[in-house]
Amino acid sequence: MKKWMIALLTLILIFSTMSAGSAHDNGKGNGHGKGKGKHKEFSLGVEQLLKEKKDLIEGKKVGLITNPTGVDQELNSIVDTLHNDPDVELTALYGPEHGVRGDAQAGQYVDFYIDERTGLPVYSLYGATKKPTPEMLENVEVLLFDIQDVGTRFYTYIYTMAYAMEAAKENDIPIIVLDRPNPLSGTKVEGPVLDMEYSSFVGNYSIPLRHGMTVGELAKLFNTEFDIGADLTVVEMEGWKRDKYYDETPLEFVMPSPNMPTLDTALVYPGAALIEGTNVSEGRGTTKPFELIGAPFINAADLADELNGLKLEGVTFRAASFTPASSKHAGKLSHGIEIHVTDRQTFKPVETGLHIVKTIHDMYPEDFQFRAENSAGISFFDNLIGNGWIREGIEEGRSIEEMTAQWQPELKEFNKVRKQYLLY
Repeated sequence: MKKWMIALLTLILIFSTMSAGSAHDNGKGNGHGKGKGKHKEFSLGVEQLLKEKKDLIEGKKVGLITNPTGVDQELNSIVDTLHNDPDVELTALYGPEHGVRGDAQAGQYVDFYIDERTGLPVYSLYGATKKPTPEMLENVEVLLFDIQDVGTRFYTYIYTMAYAMEAAKENDIPIIVLDRPNPLSGTKVEGPVLDMEYSSFVGNYSIPLRHGMTVGELAKLFNTEFDIGADLTVVEMEGWKRDKYYDETPLEFVMPSPNMPTLDTALVYPGAALIEGTNVSEGRGTTKPFELIGAPFINAADLADELNGLKLEGVTFRAASFTPASSKHAGKLSHGIEIHVTDRQTFKPVETGLHIVKTIHDMYPEDFQFRAENSAGISFFDNLIGNGWIREGIEEGRSIEEMTAQWQPELKEFNKVRKQYLLY
């Protein structure tokens, strides 16, 4: 064969190899940095624990509070990882609302049972008690908490954590919180600060609706500002930046609860979930809970036109009809809107949610209702928003802008306190 032909074939082979390698590298970088295997530049609290701080749990009887979100970057469950680790003695599991394996619906009572996979006892923290009892902690020398939060005050997992911290303090047991990202990023803080007269399991401390903190940061704030005083250790993440949303991390989104299927759900949740305090469906029983909002008495096109006419930043409303399979208006054709977030940097979920509530209230005064008041004159809507004056303001015809301005001074004071506990 002639020398020039051999040289040409050699060059073709070299360039083919280089192109294949380049394509392989580009494939790794597609999307938001996701890909198979762990990312060395990013590490969850659970990964840091097992890699750098295992001495915190080695040789000790460990109680674990978790749910399906308690996984590493390769989606291995912390339950199975610790159970199979010869250096760790996992002795008990504790399940929040929805249970350790995530198979219980919202508000559903969860009882004691034995985990089939590990044979470990599972104590419910959403049953007869929301706080671990001394009996539940008899065989535990250190408590671990590893659950993904969604960045909103009325998501109950952060209060399960706080109650566990109280129980740890009362029983002289150290507690370790394994940190995870705030899916909504950690820079934006929005909504009224809770009035403690309206505290409940959907809002137990004076923090705003969108708090802009990780669970580890909240644990430190709760422990100091609300006088829990537990022997608390927060195992921090490595490589998380405050301005990053969940899909800008290497992590896959694991449903934190049955009605929190996607990051899009979490984005609208701080405001859209206020609908739960009314007789309008928040989309439970559909494939898009909290993104779909409606009721049989609403005209979808009229409501969408009215809301779009407000020209709220970062959001568009589409007229939509749906039939919930469960929860409010189950089996009944309902009409309303689907919330489409067009710019999450400018979108204000709490203000948007209040505009939706007020608009439906004003358009359908004969049909719309807030949830009934209890013996203390408190509606579930009040528990969710964290005060009684906003419901009164809506009923009295006050503007959302006026009410937003009213909560700013307390929000400003909270931000001063919040800064002291930021870890990233």
